[in-house]
Amino acid sequence: MMTGVNVTVSPAMGNLSGDCNQPSEIEETNSVCITNCPIADDKDANHSAYESSNKSSDEESISPFGIGDRCNVLWRDNKSYLPCEIIECRPKDCNILDGSKSNLISQLLPDVLKNIRRASQLEYYVHYINHDRRLDEWVTSLERFDLSTLDRLTDRVARENSVATESNKTAQSTGGCVPNKRRTDVPGNSTGRDSRNQRRRSNNHQLSASATSSDGNKSSSGVTGGASSVDQQHNFSSSSNDRSLAALEHEHETMTRVKNITKIEMGKYEVEAWYFSPYPAEYTGIEKLFVCEYCLKYMRLPSTMRRHVSECQLHRPPGQEIYREKNLSVFELDGKEHRMYCQNLCLLAKLFLDHKTLYYDVDPFYFYIVTEVDSQGAHIVGYFSKEKHSADDYNLACILTFPQYQKCGYGKFIISLSYELSKREKKVGSPEKPLSDLGKISYRSYWTYMLMDVFSKQAKECKNWSIRDISSYTAIKVEDIISTLQSLDMIRYWKGQHVVYVRNPSVEEYIKNRKRIRLCDNQYLSWIPHSERKKGIAGNSSEDHTSLDASLK
Repeated sequence: MMTGVNVTVSPAMGNLSGDCNQPSEIEETNSVCITNCPIADDKDANHSAYESSNKSSDEESISPFGIGDRCNVLWRDNKSYLPCEIIECRPKDCNILDGSKSNLISQLLPDVLKNIRRASQLEYYVHYINHDRRLDEWVTSLERFDLSTLDRLTDRVARENSVATESNKTAQSTGGCVPNKRRTDVPGNSTGRDSRNQRRRSNNHQLSASATSSDGNKSSSGVTGGASSVDQQHNFSSSSNDRSLAALEHEHETMTRVKNITKIEMGKYEVEAWYFSPYPAEYTGIEKLFVCEYCLKYMRLPSTMRRHVSECQLHRPPGQEIYREKNLSVFELDGKEHRMYCQNLCLLAKLFLDHKTLYYDVDPFYFYIVTEVDSQGAHIVGYFSKEKHSADDYNLACILTFPQYQKCGYGKFIISLSYELSKREKKVGSPEKPLSDLGKISYRSYWTYMLMDVFSKQAKECKNWSIRDISSYTAIKVEDIISTLQSLDMIRYWKGQHVVYVRNPSVEEYIKNRKRIRLCDNQYLSWIPHSERKKGIAGNSSEDHTSLDASLK
């Protein structure tokens, strides 16, 4: 790998754009147009004022869009247009904010809004419809919008109301009735299912903690773990609780819809953020956040970062080293014993995770940090967390390979490590749901790899394995095995029952063409299940990580 060179890492489908004027505080907002500002109609929006530089600025529209409007936007390849929705807008020039705490249009006061007189003063945060939120970006030029495709929120709502009215009239004329469509996208509605994510967000609003940065400041903003702080054993059946949880879901979605950090610098890499993370307000709205790759403390200024690097005593994650294979090393951390490190890790990870909700309390979790070791130290490449006590047999709560190390095989290694730990515990396990889009791909690939390996061995040994035999051998839960077999079209209905149908030529073809993946090698794993450890004894030999410290000096 290259040393001493800053490498910029962007999402897979293109570079994310942004600038230093990110919002420092994000509050719940509704989908509304800019208040106290005249909005141009469709005819004016398509006027040549946006195409001709000779047009007087006084004739320019204040804003052709309101929040919630949709329009096609020129994609980063400068060839194709993709439909998008306007999530937010903000002034380009911070000077017109006049001391306002927020730079988002929907949160500005009227006396600030009056300073916005031209469309060229605004830029828009857009979400590309049917694409992942990590591709959301600020569009700074109106020329990227195809104004002929503008679909206003007000027009869209009017069409939907018109369709609903016509349906009701048709039903009444025929003597029938039209069932009400249950809305799940507004607060107050709930499926009645007390999902784990909802309990997380409820805890997220009730708990408070402080994280200390290397600047010496303490913040009461969110610092979290990879999963919920408490797994309650009962269901919330009352309608009031359902409404409260649904409202929290809606509030969480509103608060996290705009990225609050553009990019980070960690070690020799500069990485663009994918999602919102609840860093303290004073560490957002800046061009770049600096993160120490060893202790994970975060800083605003490069000078502070340089001073911290010269003083930081850590050159590897804290905790016990449980795995060492060549330059690959894994450390186990107890969230209760290493609370600050784990909280900083979760804040950092949330920049690249959308489906996992962060929590203040990391105590109920173990964290497994995967690192690459060189003469300078152990550089974090990814991690996974798991509950200390899981009622649902989850062997993994949160998993992440940082973008600068993706497509290097670490994802499969982390997954295989979680299953090796389950084998040591003599259990079967499954990842916590829902998985992210990238998580689904990684797990499906790993499950397919393991099942095909089992079928290949089964053919050579000329014996039949049941699904439960496969589950015991691989530590993969039966439900995950069945879903993978269904995706491979290996479940058939025969003589009144479902059977596993495996064609040996297909298995041989897969084994022949498959790429070798990096898996956890059991012989390098030095780990004893916590249930088997004697009280007061860590259970892992300290020789390995002591030798690592010695090699780094």
